[in-house]
Amino acid sequence: MDFPCLWLGLLLPLVAALDFNYHHQEGMEEFLKTVARNYSSITHLHSIGKSVKGRNLWVLVVGRFPKAHRIGIPEFKYVANMHGDETVGRELLLHLIDYLVTSDGRDPEITNLINSTRIHIMPSMNPDGFEAVKKPDCYYSNGRENYNQYDLNRNFPDAFEFNNVSRQPETVAVMKWLKTETFVLSANLHGGALVASYPFDNGVQATGALLSRSLTPDDDVFQYLAHTYASRNINMKKGDQCKNKMNFPNGVTNGYSWYPLQGGMQDYNYVWAQCFEITLELSCCKYPREEKLPFFWNSNKASLIEYMKQVHLGVKGQVFDQSENPLPNVIVEVQDRKHICPYRTNKFGEYYLLLLPGSYIINVTVPGHDPHLTKVIIPEKSQNFSALKKDIRLPFQGQLDSIPVSNPSCPMVPLYRNLPSHSAATKPSLFLFLVTLLHIFFK
Repeated sequence: MDFPCLWLGLLLPLVAALDFNYHHQEGMEEFLKTVARNYSSITHLHSIGKSVKGRNLWVLVVGRFPKAHRIGIPEFKYVANMHGDETVGRELLLHLIDYLVTSDGRDPEITNLINSTRIHIMPSMNPDGFEAVKKPDCYYSNGRENYNQYDLNRNFPDAFEFNNVSRQPETVAVMKWLKTETFVLSANLHGGALVASYPFDNGVQATGALLSRSLTPDDDVFQYLAHTYASRNINMKKGDQCKNKMNFPNGVTNGYSWYPLQGGMQDYNYVWAQCFEITLELSCCKYPREEKLPFFWNSNKASLIEYMKQVHLGVKGQVFDQSENPLPNVIVEVQDRKHICPYRTNKFGEYYLLLLPGSYIINVTVPGHDPHLTKVIIPEKSQNFSALKKDIRLPFQGQLDSIPVSNPSCPMVPLYRNLPSHSAATKPSLFLFLVTLLHIFFK
């Protein structure tokens, strides 16, 4: 037996190197299925639904325990190709998958990320639109919308005004998916500009709309997240690389400051799914030539990896009663940054709060009991691929069947519509912005 050849075969990747071409549905499915088959111990491939034309909406999960949620392991996701003619993100996510699975056990950073995170990757939310593009164009192609001619990034419930559009199969599939997982952090990948955009995309006076911005109660965290991505992309951080586009200082913008958008996915994630999401515009040209794809991968690789690591910001834990029973559907919020739809524990009694280093008071609220306050201090240097762990034990015997869990989410109506005009979110955020930059450059 030729032992050198045998060892060489064992060392070669299990998946042939992914080429830098556009992969249509058949080629994308073949790649995803091959990865799932050859790396079955760290991947799980499933479809969350179908497009209007019946194409699968594939999601590949990468993690040490890919098939089911594990307590203490946060859920992260990337979604691309909402607009079928914005193609760079779709290919970058395929290459990210390839990089993750082939680096496991070889690259300590990637191995630690896979050990500590459940990473969900959806390369295409709008496969019908992608397949409909016959003449690729930098600015607009027929495949932007789904097969029914709906813009999927205007198709979600809106927290600021009624969005009376026909909810599309792709949108419904994503909304159902968000209910099945405890997503903590996310990004959706687009094209046509070069900027990291953070919520809100829509707004009212209470969120700062009169000042041409719309800020969340977690504005400091969102600015930090956007800068984390943009600062590692040499062209994005310049802020002025696209002709006939706005200049974006440091490659970052508040979504509403750029232009108001109704029914967007990132606002929906933040308000109703308890998931911090930003929008990444990755290329001035929506559908660039294939020979440009290696350039986009090299420009975004470090940002994609570093952004995923931010799912471990802040604090996480479980809420128990005095008999150590985990309590689901309990409100867990930080004082002075309450969400319009309160963030709650999942069915395992878990909570995840993305926070920058500092001192915070966590307010735990159970129906029929006084609020329980707990002080936490998030250290300057985060722990190794883990948020600060803080379990909370409440001084009473919980009656699990008395805590309503059947439909804990807020109604999908414009929750901000009747909010008073004054809000902490409208206060000047210069201090928060400076803190953000310090964390980026001195971490």
